[in-house]
Amino acid sequence: MRGVQIFTGTSHPALAETICERLGAVPARADLGKFSNGETRVNINVSVRNQDVYIVQSGSSKINDSVMELLIMISACKGGSARSITAVMPYFPYSRQSKKKSHRGAITARMLANLLSVAGVDHVVTLDLHASQMQGFFGKPVDNLFAEPFIARWIRMNVPNWREAVVVSKNAGGTKRVTSLADTLKLNFGIVTTDRRRPKVSASMADSTLFFDAAEPEAVRTPKDNQPFGLQLQSANDSPEEALSETNDDVDSQSMPDSHLRPGTPPAARRPSELEATQEQTDVRVCDVITGRLVQGQLVDDDYPSTAPTSMPASGGATPALTGYQHNADVVPDSMVNSLISTTSSLPPDHALGGTFDAAESSDEEGSTRHNESEKTITLVGDVRDRTVFIVDDMIDKCGSWIAAAETVVKRGGANKVYCIATHGLFGEESLDQLEACDSIDYLVVTNTFPISPDTVKRSKKLIIIDVSSLIAESIRRHHYGESVSALFHLNTNE
Repeated sequence: MRGVQIFTGTSHPALAETICERLGAVPARADLGKFSNGETRVNINVSVRNQDVYIVQSGSSKINDSVMELLIMISACKGGSARSITAVMPYFPYSRQSKKKSHRGAITARMLANLLSVAGVDHVVTLDLHASQMQGFFGKPVDNLFAEPFIARWIRMNVPNWREAVVVSKNAGGTKRVTSLADTLKLNFGIVTTDRRRPKVSASMADSTLFFDAAEPEAVRTPKDNQPFGLQLQSANDSPEEALSETNDDVDSQSMPDSHLRPGTPPAARRPSELEATQEQTDVRVCDVITGRLVQGQLVDDDYPSTAPTSMPASGGATPALTGYQHNADVVPDSMVNSLISTTSSLPPDHALGGTFDAAESSDEEGSTRHNESEKTITLVGDVRDRTVFIVDDMIDKCGSWIAAAETVVKRGGANKVYCIATHGLFGEESLDQLEACDSIDYLVVTNTFPISPDTVKRSKKLIIIDVSSLIAESIRRHHYGESVSALFHLNTNE
């Protein structure tokens, strides 16, 4: 192609060379290095005046060096009077930091988008952003390509009996990606979720409900005999009329007019309690829900001794969890203590930004210690017995959630084979070795958007890498000639 210069950074030169081969071009010459103090040095050795420049620079293990090198290369080409500059970033760095996870957290992905714009980028090409709404961070056009067609084609060509398989999401945040692949392959899908173990509520606490007497106006708030506001502990099987009649017997009927009392709730309008609703309704889909226990990230049997501290006693009385009532536990009624325990145990865990679940960290961000409980509950929804399972997400970094999901579908769900499939294979720390050692995982399938050393590929027996260079090369060709790239989002992957 004429009028095109394709540069490659030091993060993923193998992918850039493959892209150039498919385009029939040669990588442009540039000197990349560092000064003695660690500063990045860039020198462009070809003319880029009035040229369409494409810089292939993906994320790598040295993520900050890759980002700075890309920014300096963009600035250098901008100073060389390039007609347009396109940053080809197969894996977008800092994509997991696309929202605030605490009140003083930073939206780092937006900051990187601003840096690219300030450096002089005109267009960005990337694959499978962690959050698709990140495209709104840029003031320039962004092509967020999908690796799903290549993954679907690989499944059709290499997985035996793939039509009987099930696509499973290892967390709630990846359900949209999983359902998209399931629709492409016309397969069933399931979900695996993990949550902290919640304290059990005793039956005596579940059978009791608190009812308050009707409030009077300010003028008649205090009765003549100065009796306090009535509090009645009523069984769930009693009607509200009986509760009100028992309470009103203690108050002088002549102390206030009948017009100031609120009428009782008729029996037909009373909402049934959760216990009654559970007894009345039975969903047959509960049979497809399987739960297990995770202790220190490992799936254990149900009879494994619990490591969580006891948060409430089996019977009524003061509890260590309510420290505010320790000094006068004899004064606080048992019914009120049980009511407070039931209320606090049903509250959701603390989340970022004032309790918004959208800002909670997903299971792929396992480096956080905010919810580092020793024991969690893992739940599998879907029928995977005697089937092949595709556990799908956008990236593989830490291995904890992948191993937990694989062991759950195999040991609890009865699955035959497990394929862990992701677009970006980051494999942080020793995660690849741990995934290799997991007996429940049969194959690890990733694309070549993130650099993986040849020694690692040779050492791994389960790792399979799908080449997506043809997708990136075609997007570069279409962009240079002004053609539409919408066809790349709907590639035909049928046999």
